[in-house]
Amino acid sequence: MTGLTFAWSALGGDPALLPRVSTVVREGALQGRLPVQKLAPACVGACALAAAELAARRTGTTNVPEVRMDDGAVATAFVSERHLLVDGRAPETFAPLSRFWRTSDGWVRTHANYPHHRARLLDALGVPEDVDAVAAALAERSSVEVEEAVYAAGGLAVALRTTKEWAAHEQAIAVATRPLVERERLDTAHARVLAPITRTPSLPVSGTPLLPAAGLRVLDLTRVIAGPVATRTLALLGADVLRVDAPQLPELPDQHADTGFGKRSARLDLAADRRAFEELLAAADVVVTGYRPGALDRFGLSPEALAERRPGVVVAQLSAWGAYGPWRGRRGFDSLVQVATGIAALEGSVERPGALPAQALDHGTGYLLAAAVLRALTEQSYEGGSRCVRLSLARTAEWLVNGVEAGDAEDAGDAGGVLPYSGPEAWLAETDSALGRLRYARSPVSFAGGPVDWARPPVPWGTDPARWV
Repeated sequence: MTGLTFAWSALGGDPALLPRVSTVVREGALQGRLPVQKLAPACVGACALAAAELAARRTGTTNVPEVRMDDGAVATAFVSERHLLVDGRAPETFAPLSRFWRTSDGWVRTHANYPHHRARLLDALGVPEDVDAVAAALAERSSVEVEEAVYAAGGLAVALRTTKEWAAHEQAIAVATRPLVERERLDTAHARVLAPITRTPSLPVSGTPLLPAAGLRVLDLTRVIAGPVATRTLALLGADVLRVDAPQLPELPDQHADTGFGKRSARLDLAADRRAFEELLAAADVVVTGYRPGALDRFGLSPEALAERRPGVVVAQLSAWGAYGPWRGRRGFDSLVQVATGIAALEGSVERPGALPAQALDHGTGYLLAAAVLRALTEQSYEGGSRCVRLSLARTAEWLVNGVEAGDAEDAGDAGGVLPYSGPEAWLAETDSALGRLRYARSPVSFAGGPVDWARPPVPWGTDPARWV
């Protein structure tokens, strides 16, 4: 089973639609020891096909628009944060204390990009903010000892494991038993009635694109890369996406710029501003969360609570380690999941760990999450029911390590033979914004008549009102 076939099946998609996808294959894109060059187009292709399917549903036709993917566009988008320029300045993607460190018995990787995570790391180690002091403290301890001590302090550090060591871990066993995309119908709410949209057979430069998510309100409660990539994609497809962040948890400006295209951004204290938050929830069609499983339940954001108050809602949940197993309550990021699951050892070695050619767990899971939302909306229009979809970076990692390479044949029709990947320039664009002049990667999600770019650039973090327009 090829990557696209597997991903589409995990989303509950009709296999008869797979021939609608064709790919321009480019040799040399996203090269590494693991098959990221197969995982990436599989995730993007599944998302684009889900968008095309919903577009057909909303235009009242059974003729699903053709999806044409390009490996160059996919490879460029999977490292979008590296291509971003703000007034000609390249962002810093990792802070000085976010890196691999030697321990007494191996390696550990820390994540300290955010000030509160950096403070907790230093508190756990009992050292000042000094690279040499951190290195000395870590060199005296075992990797697992560091992992447990830093997590106990609310920080982030993960011991390097091989794939064999991870496979024996209780969390890995729990992850492997779950589907790539968890899909659940929560109730028997009436079928969603989607307003019809206009089909554009061939999109002229000045024409109106076919927007399958037009008119849908998406409440975005995600941070970092995977969740924001998903909601950035839904914004591309016409959704009104409002990202809401807690005022006390500042965002990294460049990270926000990269994933903020098409969205509005507001700050809101969910506890203190309860009435405003409830008004947002009452009118949301989709709620996307990217916090630790259960962390937002006290605000009435469990799938069951949301479905009870807003019948017909689609709830999309993203986590690092999954909503099960002993690590379900742990924070995590792509770089840390790579280290725990054995990916870092495979891409390098136990003696000198490496990394994937992109933060592919984040980007791949993000496109799958958007695809799961789109498919849930399509299914609702036929069958009704509030829906919940769940994905995790660890489950995507398990697929990358053990599953994607199983399909050696091309996932989709050949749309032009094998071409070289000569660089990202063809898939980069520039725009003016309130943040400055931006160079950015275009979205790789493409189908006939669909949008070719976002309708609006990102805005400064937290500058919009916390209400729907």
